[in-house]
Amino acid sequence: MNNERYMFHVSGMHCKACTLLIEETFKELPHVSDVRASLANHQVSITGDLADAPEAIAEQLTALVKSHGYTISVEKQQKNAGWGDFVYALPIALVLIAGFIALQKAGLANLITSSNVSYGTAFVIGLIASVSSCLAIVGGLVLSLSASSAKEGGTWRTQTLFHVGRLGGFFVLGGVIGLIGSSFHLGLTANVVLGIVVALVMFVLGINLLDIFHFTKRLQITMPAGLSRHVVRGSRHDHYLAPVLVGIGTFFLPCGFTQSMQLYALSTGSFMQGAMTMSVFALGTFPMLALLSFGSLNIAHKPWKGIFFKTAGIIVIMLALLNLTNALATAGIISPVLNV
Repeated sequence: MNNERYMFHVSGMHCKACTLLIEETFKELPHVSDVRASLANHQVSITGDLADAPEAIAEQLTALVKSHGYTISVEKQQKNAGWGDFVYALPIALVLIAGFIALQKAGLANLITSSNVSYGTAFVIGLIASVSSCLAIVGGLVLSLSASSAKEGGTWRTQTLFHVGRLGGFFVLGGVIGLIGSSFHLGLTANVVLGIVVALVMFVLGINLLDIFHFTKRLQITMPAGLSRHVVRGSRHDHYLAPVLVGIGTFFLPCGFTQSMQLYALSTGSFMQGAMTMSVFALGTFPMLALLSFGSLNIAHKPWKGIFFKTAGIIVIMLALLNLTNALATAGIISPVLNV
């Protein structure tokens, strides 16, 4: 086998989950011995015995990941920031934000509290996360599980076990994180610091959803890559419990939205609060992930995807700024922005 190293440019990557999905997809190709994707450089390095010309290889690779919104090319593609999308995204986001505040004032919603993150906020973040590229990999995991276990019981059983495992796993593991926080005996200062960190993580996520800057993608926190790969590879097993275990394992996938909620769960210092925060977040991801797992929803190649992601980015940035002001108000640095 004559191994050669090929370097390609990748368009459409937003987070560490993108690199994981690309690496695991390309590693399945025959005669490929190593794949390394870089979010910071928007490149993927492939080592193997690939007989075709680089341009032909790039076309074949694109065909494998195009459904997820990625394009592979030999030459670096000109970045289109899509500034025109803001003409629609900004007013839509402002109307939704005004609606959030109106519901809050009317006592019909609880997105903004004196603490850092309310259950309403966790649910909204889950909704946004479920249609972002960060969690596109989860839909792929469910489809992979369905293919592996079709001979054992069919898609519906697999889908059900996966989502039950995901919701239950987020509840238990979120509670464990809350207990870990309680063992640290976090005081006011530590809670304020964690609140600020959560707000900053959310702010970076919002900026990345806008997809106008590349440097912020280097700032995302992630779980160890090796742990995430075990979750992805587990989806290929046909063991009866595989869907449940993979559903639980999605807690450890490199999604910045999940990590921001995990940090908040840590700051609660309570099993029940941590469990409820993570389970409500997972519940927020459920409707869209259920559609995505059946292939009925794929934002990645909709003509309005730029408007959608920029609207979501503005909303996440708004939630981040509100959480930041709440943390500073808790510390007595500033007065509460909204007396709700």
